[in-house]
Amino acid sequence: MADVARAAGVSMATTSRALNDQPGVAPATRERVLEVARQHAYVVSPAASTLSGGATRRIAVVVPHLSRWFFGEVLEGIDATLRGAGYDLMLYRVGEGADRDSFFELLPARRKVDGVLVVGIPASEAEQERLTTMGVQIVAAGGQVAPYPTVSIDDHGAGRQAVNHLVNLGHRRIAMIDAIDPNASHWPVAGRALAFTEAREERDLDPDPELFQRVPWSARHGAEAMAALLALDEPPTAVLAHSDELAIGALHTIRRAGLDTPRDISVVGIDDHPLSEELDLTTVRQDVREQGRLAARMLLDGLAGLDQAPWTVLPTRLVIRGTTGRPRQG
Repeated sequence: MADVARAAGVSMATTSRALNDQPGVAPATRERVLEVARQHAYVVSPAASTLSGGATRRIAVVVPHLSRWFFGEVLEGIDATLRGAGYDLMLYRVGEGADRDSFFELLPARRKVDGVLVVGIPASEAEQERLTTMGVQIVAAGGQVAPYPTVSIDDHGAGRQAVNHLVNLGHRRIAMIDAIDPNASHWPVAGRALAFTEAREERDLDPDPELFQRVPWSARHGAEAMAALLALDEPPTAVLAHSDELAIGALHTIRRAGLDTPRDISVVGIDDHPLSEELDLTTVRQDVREQGRLAARMLLDGLAGLDQAPWTVLPTRLVIRGTTGRPRQG
């Protein structure tokens, strides 16, 4: 910085304010300093900025998974927004069991961040307390998993869109393959599953408890749940899957059994995963990347002292493709 100040003919203090986009610098002077910095390939050190100003310009992002499509899409939206605002992203993956306990136990020591984005993690009360002890802004994305400002879809509404589509086609024996995350210490019984159970009561659907399958969140487990449904004395005429990944597994089992969708059985998912269009899967679309972008923007607004909405809900839309149709007669 001393070299830049000397070449620009200004003081170190003026150089620092110009490089950090702070007030009190004439436009022409600021441009001269920035031009010298570009010529010398000089960038501001985040560590030095932290020492002088207190802010780290780093955001911690806590996720349960790195390989799943949903979390990758959310991270894309978060990363683009944070980088555009000059913040770095520090990624933390929460493990399971003892690893998860250790992560939250050590979390307060990770205070070298200005804020935390929690993505799709239903946090227990003890885990919420550990997050709070960090003393920084916290925002959640991908589900109302804790009492923080949150960006998500209305999971209950998405579930109703899916099950109502099947009911309106004439299906009455409808099954659901619900998902749980084995890494989560706490998973609320709500959202999409609640929409399904409410619809069974309100729309006079078959109440057979065997039509509700709850499995870990993967295509393989979706395939296994579908096999269990097909083994029933009276298989369902339609299936609602908690996610497209589970629906893709269900389609695999249906086709290996020599059955056809939608002639023999209808399937609807939720998400609009990139593979869904290729597989002609009917689904309820959500904009996952936008959830990440808005959550990051909400966190940055909080850091700037602006008001934050307690819950921002993005719309969902039913996308009708070739895996749903009227139930077979006879």
